[in-house]
Amino acid sequence: MKRKISDKLLSWKNNTEKRKPLLLQGARQVGKTYLLREFGRDHYRNTVYFDLAVNKNLRSLFSSAAEPVHIINSLELISGEQIIAGETLIILDEIQTCEQAMAALVRFQRETPDYHIAGTGSLFGIACSQELYLFTAGNTEVITLYPLDFEEFLAASGEEPLRVAIKFSFSRKKPLSSALHARALEIYRTYLITGGMPGAVLEYLNTGSPAAVSDIQRRIVNDYLADISRYASAPESSRIRSVYDSIPAQLEKSNRKFLYKPVRKGGTAVIFNTAVSHLTSSGIVLRSNRVEHAYLPVSAYRDFSSFKLYFNDVGILTMAGSIPHHFILSEDSRADRQIDSLNENYAAQTLVNNGNDLYYWTSGGIAGVDFILRKNTQIIPVEVRTGGQSRARSINLFMKKYKSDYSIRISSGKFNHTGNTMHVPYYAVFCI
Repeated sequence: MKRKISDKLLSWKNNTEKRKPLLLQGARQVGKTYLLREFGRDHYRNTVYFDLAVNKNLRSLFSSAAEPVHIINSLELISGEQIIAGETLIILDEIQTCEQAMAALVRFQRETPDYHIAGTGSLFGIACSQELYLFTAGNTEVITLYPLDFEEFLAASGEEPLRVAIKFSFSRKKPLSSALHARALEIYRTYLITGGMPGAVLEYLNTGSPAAVSDIQRRIVNDYLADISRYASAPESSRIRSVYDSIPAQLEKSNRKFLYKPVRKGGTAVIFNTAVSHLTSSGIVLRSNRVEHAYLPVSAYRDFSSFKLYFNDVGILTMAGSIPHHFILSEDSRADRQIDSLNENYAAQTLVNNGNDLYYWTSGGIAGVDFILRKNTQIIPVEVRTGGQSRARSINLFMKKYKSDYSIRISSGKFNHTGNTMHVPYYAVFCI
């Protein structure tokens, strides 16, 4: 499976003047280790790999007194391979399990920058102190890997010509032919079931059955929550599970806003706020904050008490929400109403994958916009339209107030422009 992030890895490798150690982060099972090992095989003379979670004896090598050169020599002896500056890729997997190894990345950056070292990990906001993570991140090249987006799914499915056609259609602002449009929507609906977790995608490619991925997705969720629970008390682990389990139902509501009371009777922010933080810090849940004003910088107008939570993978939402596959695969427009939450979750994860922060806008309880994006000096409103009513009034109010040149409407319709609205089909959101 070709991942678009490979281009960033190659830029990191070739940046001889300003290259820092790499920190490849992301939720579990999104393919971090596989991606790095494949990258090492394709672009280096050799690769040495060390799993710090499994081989705990390695951790003593990274004591604060150890010099980087001494660490390199020790890793050579352990791996039985020569480590050559600039020609060997050193992978420190699950680096968050060893705080001294994370601190050592900074020493490598300062003292031996010619060695190519990459640490991979997840749960950074939980497994280690926030101070250490921020310190390490400030002295390394941090790249985040997400589940496969729809563009990557198309490529993995052998639909390269269609992928190219979609990008061409978007760039030229011209719709696909009716036949290609129908085919793209068909594959998009399959993606809503399979999602982009590499294990689930591989199962689908091997079996040709979207339904075959459910067991894999269920195991992924259980592994997610088990990993988080290792760093939490038993009561907190229970609260984490309760919050996670409540998300599908919360997204079924018309406004999608996350509420604490539906999680558990008597639920409040005091009880569940830490659980929410654990889930978002782990990368398995995405948080979209409400803003009441859409001025720059948008982050200055966040309302931390009002937010939405999405899964990092729409396929897992389909599984967790027990959404019937025939609703998703149906071409009947009436079925769209059954999958509103999937389409919005898909849009959220795709926008994040493209490097956007998630915000939504409401004003006085009478108007609302699903997402807002910064484009140069403007804030652009984004509407995800499915079976429900269009939010044209809210969009127009937003554009007039914040002087946006155009809006984006995501739907099952073809790509086109009407007035100051850009209509983007679901399958082309990765182009935004």
